[in-house]
Amino acid sequence: MTEATTALTNAPLPTAPGRVSITRTVLRNPLGLTALIILTLIILISVVAPFFAPHDPSEVKIDKILAPPSADYLLGGDGAGRDVFSRLIWAGQNTLLGALIAVTIALVLGSVAGLIAGYFGKAFDAAFSWASNILMALPAMIVLLALYQTLGGSVYSTMAVFGVMLSPGFFRLVRNQVIAVKNELYVDAARVSGLSDTRIISRHILRVVRSPIIIQTSVIAGIAIIIQSGLEFLGLGDPATPTWGGMLQDAFSNIYINPPGILWPGLIIAATVASLVLLGNAVRDGLQGPRAAAVRPRAVPQHPHGHTAAQGAIEALDADPGKAPLLRVKDIQVGYGNTENPITVVRGVSFDVAPGEIVGIVGESGSGKTQTAFSILGLLPRGGRVLSGSIQFRGRDITFAPESEMQKLRGRDIAYIPQEPMSNLDPSFTIGHQLVEPMQAVLKISKEEARKRALALLARVGIADPERTFRSYPHEISGGMAQRVLIAGAVSCEPKLLIADEPTTALDVTVQAEVLDLLRDLQSEMGMGIVMVTHNFGVVADLCDRVVVMQHGRVVETNDAETLFYAPAEPYTKSLLGATLDDAPPRPPLGQKFLSSSSKGQNHA
Repeated sequence: MTEATTALTNAPLPTAPGRVSITRTVLRNPLGLTALIILTLIILISVVAPFFAPHDPSEVKIDKILAPPSADYLLGGDGAGRDVFSRLIWAGQNTLLGALIAVTIALVLGSVAGLIAGYFGKAFDAAFSWASNILMALPAMIVLLALYQTLGGSVYSTMAVFGVMLSPGFFRLVRNQVIAVKNELYVDAARVSGLSDTRIISRHILRVVRSPIIIQTSVIAGIAIIIQSGLEFLGLGDPATPTWGGMLQDAFSNIYINPPGILWPGLIIAATVASLVLLGNAVRDGLQGPRAAAVRPRAVPQHPHGHTAAQGAIEALDADPGKAPLLRVKDIQVGYGNTENPITVVRGVSFDVAPGEIVGIVGESGSGKTQTAFSILGLLPRGGRVLSGSIQFRGRDITFAPESEMQKLRGRDIAYIPQEPMSNLDPSFTIGHQLVEPMQAVLKISKEEARKRALALLARVGIADPERTFRSYPHEISGGMAQRVLIAGAVSCEPKLLIADEPTTALDVTVQAEVLDLLRDLQSEMGMGIVMVTHNFGVVADLCDRVVVMQHGRVVETNDAETLFYAPAEPYTKSLLGATLDDAPPRPPLGQKFLSSSSKGQNHA
């Protein structure tokens, strides 16, 4: 590596500004800060109750029955002559622990089931939704009352059952959130980069749905405290165990003799529940708030970069031995809908890609270009499938390979550059994290080594300040830089085949030219085969060795790029070229008259 690249790779790891932002947001929110202080005091006092309480909570003094506040009994005595202040402190342990049991069980059961049902759908969704509906149909209070004798009056057992009854709330919330986010482009980008479903769920999807989960947790914790107190208020608790609900029941039974006695348990319950809700809202605001304030730009020295640095970080790939094509697509058909009568969108498409060759797939929107690319990646949208034909990669048939095998290929051997770069970057993570994570997962390298490779790649793709971009979030970079980041991510695991789907569509003309030059240079250095999906013949002329022209899901013409431009064989190809040339006569509507002779007489979707 050059001296500049060494300086870059030895830079310290970036901090996690998002966490600081959440803390600061909560502390700067008056309601959030107040709630945090109240909850902290209640929890701490409850934890240190054995050292803080002046009396044993079960100690009975007959002369202190319903006694007024005094120096000995700060809040007076209850109906049995026990110290109200000491019992209030001890009761916090039991009440908060019972609520924690209920919330933990509800959160784990509901969230895990919601993540699985929302992400995988089908049988998982049907089974978990059925169980959730059954639980929601049961009245929780009546169930707990019915099970009271079986549970033996245990607060913890009661709250464990109540946690199961509360889990459908988490399940429905998480499931709906996952369904809304799982088809986002950055989730597809993570899948293409080679990350497993488990990693995508835990790192990308769960991070997005965490805000509503936090709100739900705070609300459920308050409900658990109220329900537990309500059951004990009805007398369904152990009188010997101090709890806030039990104290409330004792005070209510003596309300005409000692009215102030009901005030203390009522206030502590109200303060705890209100603080939980307010703190949950403050944390939610911190998670959803803008990230820009959390990232403070620091002065980073400019480092020279170029081919010399890149050559030290990225080793060229050796071409496959023999004359077998890197990729062979033969007579594939792609359809949607039921198996008996599917709607076919790709019909009998065939082409080869040799090692180091750039093959362009061109055609109108809706011609089947992207569907063909997705079938190679094994990432057809829901309902789509390869009906027939074969896809061979390096001599291996991957047409109907299981998802586990495709995950091993994606990222390492087959990479993907999508359209709309900003939509394919997860807004919850820094650029550096999104480059480092796939390399750790696919290449099995350390975080520090992945960081060095990421910085070298950012420099290689023409980003002037790799360190700052590494620390940035997607909203802090331009569209052109985002496209370069995606290219760096696509080549980070040294793939042998790169599928680029309209990689310059969202960019201005100047940036388009730079990105095309970059792709050409990387292809030359690494010896990759490239499938370039585009409708732009300028891109074809600039990059491609051979061209596959598609219309209505069929291949109309396959030719080398030079011959295609100077002597196109098919009327449809001539029409496409005519539509892109200056001073050409207006073309008639593209329709049946421009179909190739090989496709005449066939039905179209």
